[in-house]
This record gives sequence, C-alpha cells and structure tokens, in this order.
Amino acid sequence: QVHLVESGGGLVQAGGSLRLSCTVSGLKFDTYSLAWFRHAPGKEREGVSFISVNGALTMYEDSVKGRFTISRDNAKNTLSLHIDNLKHEDTAVYYCAAGFSGGQWYETGLWHYWGQGTQVTVSS
Repeated sequence: QVHLVESGGGLVQAGGSLRLSCTVSGLKFDTYSLAWFRHAPGKEREGVSFISVNGALTMYEDSVKGRFTISRDNAKNTLSLHIDNLKHEDTAVYYCAAGFSGGQWYETGLWHYWGQGTQVTVSS
C-alpha cells in the first residue's frame, strides 16, 4: 500500500522560512515524478512545484518562483520543499503527490497518490 506522509508545517511569521518533507513508502520511489500542491481556504487546490524522477527537471508555479525550492532524496524516499520569504498568501494545506499520469503537472486529476497534507500558516 502506498503512503505519503507530509511534515514540517506550522505557524511562521511573514518573511520566515520553512522546510516541508514528504516520506513515501509502498512504491519504487526513484521511478516516480513528484509534486507539491497546496489548498488555501476558498481556493482550489493548486500545483506549486514539480520534480522529475532524477531531480534534473523542476518546475514552479509563477507566484512561488525564486522562493520555493523542491528537492528529492531517492536514497531516503523523501521529497522536500524549502520555502523562503513566506507570504500571507502562502497559507494553505500543502500536499505531496506521486503517480503522475502525464500532461500538465499542475492538474490535480493527473496524480494518483496523495498525502494527508500539512498546514502552513503565515502570520503578518
């Protein structure tokens, strides 16, 4: 059975930094592309970052470029998201996803496996 478990969320002041982690089990980690999504109150779930199987390709949603850094450790089955210069609008539940079926990576329906999410709250 596939499990994705996010951690690292919390309450952070605007301008601060945070590192989210996602530990994956139940699949061959180094053969799966991965992504981070977020779901803010009153908004649809949106893709924030994508990373290819070997980490050579990364992609970001425009509003997070230059502040978010996605990375993976295939030896530890772990996906990470480092967030700098947090803004109030980054407040959301953050989810990791695996099992990409192809197409536009930011489309939620194209990902098969999801974690339960970790809450990030940015105070001003």
